[in-house]
Amino acid sequence: MVRISVDLNRCQGYAQCAFLAPDVFTMHGEEALLYDPDADEAQRGKLTQAAAACPVQAILVDSADAPAEAVSGVR
Repeated sequence: MVRISVDLNRCQGYAQCAFLAPDVFTMHGEEALLYDPDADEAQRGKLTQAAAACPVQAILVDSADAPAEAVSGVR
């Protein structure tokens, strides 16, 4: 499983993610982004592309089975 987080305060609704990974990201109206925070591992390539294409870098893609220390940066 792949864990996704989106900084919705940073997101500007450019919808690049929805074009690149439509099974995970969808636009609701003009600016509201809806997404599945726990996507299937098979989507990892598309999710990585979607995160890289985000003009404001609002998307973080991480492995759901990563230890909490690795995700939060705490040692």
